Amino acid sequence: MTPELIGVVVPARDEEASLPACLAALDRAARHPEVAGTPVLVVVVADRCTDGTAALAAAAGVRVVESAGETVGDARHAGALSVLAEGVRPGRVWLASTDADSLVPEGWLALQRAAAESGVAALAGLVQVTDWTGHPPHAAAAFADEYDRWRAGGAGAVHPHVHGANLGVRGDAYLAVGGFPPLAVSEDAALVGALALTGATVLRTPCCPVTTSARRTPRAPGGFGTDLDRLTGD
Repeated sequence: MTPELIGVVVPARDEEASLPACLAALDRAARHPEVAGTPVLVVVVADRCTDGTAALAAAAGVRVVESAGETVGDARHAGALSVLAEGVRPGRVWLASTDADSLVPEGWLALQRAAAESGVAALAGLVQVTDWTGHPPHAAAAFADEYDRWRAGGAGAVHPHVHGANLGVRGDAYLAVGGFPPLAVSEDAALVGALALTGATVLRTPCCPVTTSARRTPRAPGGFGTDLDRLTGD
């Protein structure tokens, strides 16, 4: 399936400091030659913001949706529904997901489009951390040791990770399982788990990891930031 529309959903809660870099990275990815001919719609979901996140996103020329929900799952779902409301058949829409504190690589949307064209229902990608400011010296090594443990299985090993910062799903498959559930954490894993239960094919790829934040005050307690603290013994 060649997508007629790629939507990128970016939940953002008080992210005016990090959002400009996120949107700049998405703009570069949307200009990749292998994405040419496919419209890309970026939707920033302002999730109970108290700062200038929404105004900043609007000024950048992307669509802004105000989330009325109470969780990041609600926010991601609101963004996905905004994309699906464009009138394109759901089976021809590819919904990509990332986070406002994350930077996608230049080839990220090209990979998302290739996944859609391959016929899979979803793509689950990896993340990486390049800035460990504020963490103990052993943090990077501890993260790599546990996060990359799956590689010990050899060339045929498949990674077990699911991240909202690097995720994609075909629109009809998304609707078939009810979309992102209204969870404060692990809404991404719940979506992929629901897809797997239907027998849908999920491509788990190490290609094009997304660079994400290791900030010490994460927006979602119990999420990725909490995992980092556990790994580093904080």
